[in-house]
Amino acid sequence: MDLDKVTLEIFSKLEQNWLYHCDGKKSRVLSIDGGGTTCIVTGAALVHLESQIQAMTSDSHARVVDFFDIIAGTGIGAFLAALIVADDGAGRPLFSAKDAVEFFIENQAKLFKEKNVGIFRRRHRFSDTSMDRVLKETLRREDGKVLTLKDTCKPLLIPCFDLNSSAPFVFSRADATESASFDFELWKVIRATSATPSMFKPFKLNSIDGKTSCLAVDGGLVMNNPAAAAVTHVLHNKRDFPSVTGVDDLLVLSLGNGLLSTASKLKLRSGNDCSPSSIVSIVLDGVSETIDQMLGNAFCWNPNCYVRIQANGVGERTEEVLAERGVESLPFGGKRLLTETNAQRIGGFVQRLVALGRSSLPPSPCKETAVSPLANGR
Repeated sequence: MDLDKVTLEIFSKLEQNWLYHCDGKKSRVLSIDGGGTTCIVTGAALVHLESQIQAMTSDSHARVVDFFDIIAGTGIGAFLAALIVADDGAGRPLFSAKDAVEFFIENQAKLFKEKNVGIFRRRHRFSDTSMDRVLKETLRREDGKVLTLKDTCKPLLIPCFDLNSSAPFVFSRADATESASFDFELWKVIRATSATPSMFKPFKLNSIDGKTSCLAVDGGLVMNNPAAAAVTHVLHNKRDFPSVTGVDDLLVLSLGNGLLSTASKLKLRSGNDCSPSSIVSIVLDGVSETIDQMLGNAFCWNPNCYVRIQANGVGERTEEVLAERGVESLPFGGKRLLTETNAQRIGGFVQRLVALGRSSLPPSPCKETAVSPLANGR
């Protein structure tokens, strides 16, 4: 047998072993919205999601990351995503969903510590220093190691908007694995996606090797609902998701964070003009709802594979959010009120997750280790 045939046989077997992990399974995507300074809706949904997983698997140690292949988040959603996907050094997440939400609530006043600025100290902003301190202390291991994008149990995707390039910038574990030029400290990534212009100053960060820089503002301005970015990432990332050929191979759960621009919340100035804060709220909601509509159209032939959890009422407690009837986007416009509650929709989604089994996504291979044996002629 000549060398070409041997090489072909080796790569064929490697491909079969690689695809074995994904054969017959859907790749599972969890997306968590940003928006505002509270996590009432996303927190309630995330905790209920994990509790349902534990109940249906009869495993109190089961975690969200055990049943998803990639997690995306923006703003507050990115903070929660980072906590439940960050690797504790033993291959397990630093926080359970319940602990992550409780941690956020306990530290909310520090994360969003108000300060007055301006000549007459009438402008309200949040303290950059206070949020930095909380994030630095949280996203590090007990041994003192500062976590980076590579230090996650599963692929992570977090967007921001880069003022240097005037374009969206998406942080991902896939890129971080490829090169240190795209690996960033995890706490800085969360600061970048949370830097809402009306609340924080733009946040400058550099990659681990210092070759890539970004002057970031809130990712919510362009991707408050990061579900479409996550779906696109999976469809085009053949290294981590080799068996995905279209949306039929996906199972997507998108967690909203409540509407910011309801009539009761919008503030009009004299002359019925919208205030800057109201405009930001409208932008965030508009981005989220547009993405929901687009994905609703993409999954219209198999709607059970895409579930969006969003609160449309005024519920301020977990029980109220979960008890609300779900809302579903209709193909080509409009929405309909479902008979199922948000809690029931999450329960139905978890049934599908558990039926598929635990996620078996293999670790992302590194290009250097993959090509060096061939380069050395072995």
